Amino acid sequence: MLPSRPALTRDLAEWLPRQRWFGGKDGPIDDLAIGTATQLRSGDPALHHLVLDVHQNGVTDHYQLLLGVRSELPDRLRHVEIGGRAGRRDVRLYDAAHDPDLTRVLLAELAAGSSSGPLRFHHAPGAAIRTDLASLPITAEQSNTSLLFGDVYICKLFRRLTRGVNLDLEVNLALSRRGCAHVPSVHGWIELEPGPDARAGGPDAGPVTLGLLSDYLHTGANGWSLAIASVRDWFAHTPRPGDGEWAELDASAAGGDFAAEAERLGAATAEVHRALADAFGVTVLPAAEVGAMAARMNAELTGTCRDVPGLAPHAKALTGAFLDLAARAEPLPVQRVHGDYHLGQVLRTEGGWTLLDFEGEPARPPAERRALAHPLRDVAGMLRSFEYAARFLIAKPGTKPPEPGRPETRAHAWAARNRAAFCRGYAAAGGADPAAHAVLIRAFEFEKAVYEVRYEARNRPAWLPVPLTSLAHLTT
Repeated sequence: MLPSRPALTRDLAEWLPRQRWFGGKDGPIDDLAIGTATQLRSGDPALHHLVLDVHQNGVTDHYQLLLGVRSELPDRLRHVEIGGRAGRRDVRLYDAAHDPDLTRVLLAELAAGSSSGPLRFHHAPGAAIRTDLASLPITAEQSNTSLLFGDVYICKLFRRLTRGVNLDLEVNLALSRRGCAHVPSVHGWIELEPGPDARAGGPDAGPVTLGLLSDYLHTGANGWSLAIASVRDWFAHTPRPGDGEWAELDASAAGGDFAAEAERLGAATAEVHRALADAFGVTVLPAAEVGAMAARMNAELTGTCRDVPGLAPHAKALTGAFLDLAARAEPLPVQRVHGDYHLGQVLRTEGGWTLLDFEGEPARPPAERRALAHPLRDVAGMLRSFEYAARFLIAKPGTKPPEPGRPETRAHAWAARNRAAFCRGYAAAGGADPAAHAVLIRAFEFEKAVYEVRYEARNRPAWLPVPLTSLAHLTT
């Protein structure tokens, strides 16, 4: 049995801000209510699905929680307990996404294509979903929670919910139905049926995507990890006697050179962009709207400089890039893109590169994440990611690159080599040549840098030196 709602909401309001995926860490919770509560399993342990309505600064956000209930909590689940035992003699509450005894329920419901209260479980046509697998949550920092079911499936649970079909589901489903080789196949998804207000045409019309079950690419290696290994190898590389100053600039000399993979990643990116254009179409953004886009970039810069003073020294160079875009504004083809493209969103598998997580940037509102964009916006995101990887070992506190060599010189050399390789692969596979769109891609890259600074300041302050250090190079 659940405790009273006042006691439960009080405990949730204390617990929620400590979660990595909670998006409102920059302010207090004004009020928290339980929007929906659905029991998926009774007994001990019991499983309840909750949607939490969280009110902050006049805005209401909605979060998904799998709430586990046990009379006694095993040691393996104590780190995800919600609230203490005060006032409760026989009930322990916890985040059941970490409990394989309860997450099996999700597989069973998906396999059956069943419904429970407002929850709807769907499986893709022809999908036969196994129900005998135990789950393990991925521990990496992220804005959602992903569960690995054996080495077969990955189930992404969207923590912060948005109205309508989630972009990650919409895009992956469309691309996997078209046989795109660079996205994982979709096996099923979970939806929240709209309530009475929505059925009457209210503001919450349309189902809300709660989860996505797709192939787990267990042989895949994360692009960020591969890049960091390459950077570490380059920093540790010792030039031969007599090689001279140029040896600090020849990043190809290290054994862990990443450039060939960067070029293949560029080609895969272009192929996915082409598949997105085929699936969703292409339209044209008028020149006036391109100018308005540049103005929004500059306004975001102004607000971020106010919140993060460390960005102010770079403001003049950043503004100059946005003004150049506005001055040369011309109609742009726009389409669906990835929207939050970086090395952490790609896997290198036996069959090539695979793109993940088409939700867009988590700190942006849903309307902005869904907006069409020029494909070079994704390219700019990946170029920023190469800058991040190159300087991560020298800019993030607590990390230090091995000697010998001059770290910043080597970081610049590594980033330049891999940026060029990625752009070369992208253009060769039919994407717009970044070199022919220098003004546009520079504006996109600086826009992404401003976003990174704001995101890190709010969510991972220890990482803030990484984007600021790279900007010191790019804006000089």
